[in-house]
Amino acid sequence: MSIKKEKYNVVDTFAGAGGFSLGFMLSGHYKIIGAIEQDQWAADTFAANHPETKVIVNDIRQVTDDVLKENFAGRVDVLLGGPPCQGFSQANKNAGDPKDPRNSLFIEFLRVARVLMPEVVIMENVPNIVKAKTQTGALVIDIVKEELSKLGYYVQHCILSATDYGVPQIRRRMVLIACKEKFEQVFPLATHTTEIQPTNLFAKQDLKPCPSLWDAISDLPDVEACEGAEEMEYTKEAENDFQRRIREGSQKVYNHTAMKHSKRMVERFKAIKWGESSADVPEELMPHKRNGNGELSKAAYDQNNRRMYPFKPCHTIAASFYANFLHPYKNRNFTPREGARIQTFPDWYVFKGRPTTPSHALLKKEGRLEDLHLCQYNQIGNAVPPLMAKAIAENIYQQLNK
Repeated sequence: MSIKKEKYNVVDTFAGAGGFSLGFMLSGHYKIIGAIEQDQWAADTFAANHPETKVIVNDIRQVTDDVLKENFAGRVDVLLGGPPCQGFSQANKNAGDPKDPRNSLFIEFLRVARVLMPEVVIMENVPNIVKAKTQTGALVIDIVKEELSKLGYYVQHCILSATDYGVPQIRRRMVLIACKEKFEQVFPLATHTTEIQPTNLFAKQDLKPCPSLWDAISDLPDVEACEGAEEMEYTKEAENDFQRRIREGSQKVYNHTAMKHSKRMVERFKAIKWGESSADVPEELMPHKRNGNGELSKAAYDQNNRRMYPFKPCHTIAASFYANFLHPYKNRNFTPREGARIQTFPDWYVFKGRPTTPSHALLKKEGRLEDLHLCQYNQIGNAVPPLMAKAIAENIYQQLNK
């Protein structure tokens, strides 16, 4: 039987900037005792915001069983992780099917689970992971579940929507939960909705409306392209409950630096209406070809610089969201802080490293390894929304304490 505790200990693998851990911490029922993250800037962010946590900055493949035991053996109740899934090609292809999760970083996550044997193991990933197959046709998710079952866990997975938990963003994630005992309610019930409240007498009436993009960011200081700073004073009062909660504990606004757009790009943005993107601007405002002597490029990407509707949830904040979206009213992309608000990071959560860096391919080519890290935008876009993580955490606590 599980042991009921006031607080459960958590270790976060592939921890990034710490959004998953933050949700557990904010629930009030967990202590984040450890994190493993190979990127230095993301690890710096995690450490700065979780000062009491042991942060191991290393490739998880280099973190031996002995190191895991030395730091965490017998102390871990919950293991978190979102192992990268791109192609399942991290391991030596000669070892077999490169798409088999046992030949990828999934096996490292399973290894940590085997060494630490926590009460609960939680893995998150992109929704399409449930469709991914190995070269032999086996479903990747089934293999992961089978491996955890062999360790003695009851395993279930589900696709969760962030808007169901008050996150002002259309974001779906696959969440897999493995527990030593069967839970009555494995996944958290929705608390919010994007739909108009139903009038049917038999429908649920207690769901709150999910905040919109503008509900999330309207109180932030006004900054135009090329403006903003890493640290600013608030210039407006909070306008709603979401903003009041997100500002709690913070005296300033951090990471609110706008992109340095050219005048021509700002003019292009002016022509883009809500719901439109760079592909919709007049021909004369199209970008110039690289090394084209002023010749216009006709290749505008439909997914770039789409202007968001203010009174709807934002589209998914991805690692490259600095180029994905336009502010609903300003002629610029989102600042890191606006992205953090949409992800539901509180304002006191400060992101380390540079706001942006050149492409990693270019940095490698030029040998600029000191900048080969996850910038603030990457860290924010890669994170699990803390309010979504908090809902998972609170439900797990309730199940453990029945």
